[in-house]
Amino acid sequence: MEEVTFLGLGKDGYGKLEEKKSRFLAVAHTVSDEKEAAAFLEGIRKANPGSRHNVWAYVLRSGAVRCSDDGEPQGTGGVPLLEILKKSGVTDAMLVVTRYFGGILLGTGGLSRAYSGAARLAFDDAGLKTLAEQTDFTLPCRYDDYQKILAILPKYGVTVLSTDFGDGVLLTLTAPSSAYPAFCGRLTEMSAGRLSPTVTGKRLG
Repeated sequence: MEEVTFLGLGKDGYGKLEEKKSRFLAVAHTVSDEKEAAAFLEGIRKANPGSRHNVWAYVLRSGAVRCSDDGEPQGTGGVPLLEILKKSGVTDAMLVVTRYFGGILLGTGGLSRAYSGAARLAFDDAGLKTLAEQTDFTLPCRYDDYQKILAILPKYGVTVLSTDFGDGVLLTLTAPSSAYPAFCGRLTEMSAGRLSPTVTGKRLG
């Protein structure tokens, strides 16, 4: 199976810009779905209770593309942020720019330049990296299987996220999606079909 790769943010990025006493604070952040994007935006709002606007945009691997001017004149905030994301080819990425109003109106052109300028600083600070799709899954096993399973993980690039010991062992694992089918085949082969993983989700990593 061919590896599927995407372009993502390298890390959280930050930028700030001042224009005619208005302060624009920007952040670039990785989000995996719309629920996560909404939660991140709410966190930004709570952290900036005195701000006038929180303009935002995001693009997701699911195909969702959203932006908002958050009360600013139409097209002056969200669209410039969205254009930065779309032109870069990045996915699962969000930009938020918080404005503290300085008392002087900037006009539509000034607003657009300020929002896009602050967002660009945050985006450039974050940087980009190539991400591969990961499959997260759980694998229950007996104690006599445990060491055998651990021994084959490196060959398939599988990483242990957590291990729970009880009557048996419950492994929580992640693997490159391209390697997951081959890993499942090896498990079937070594256990005569007894070992059966359960996929819990997919993400970029």
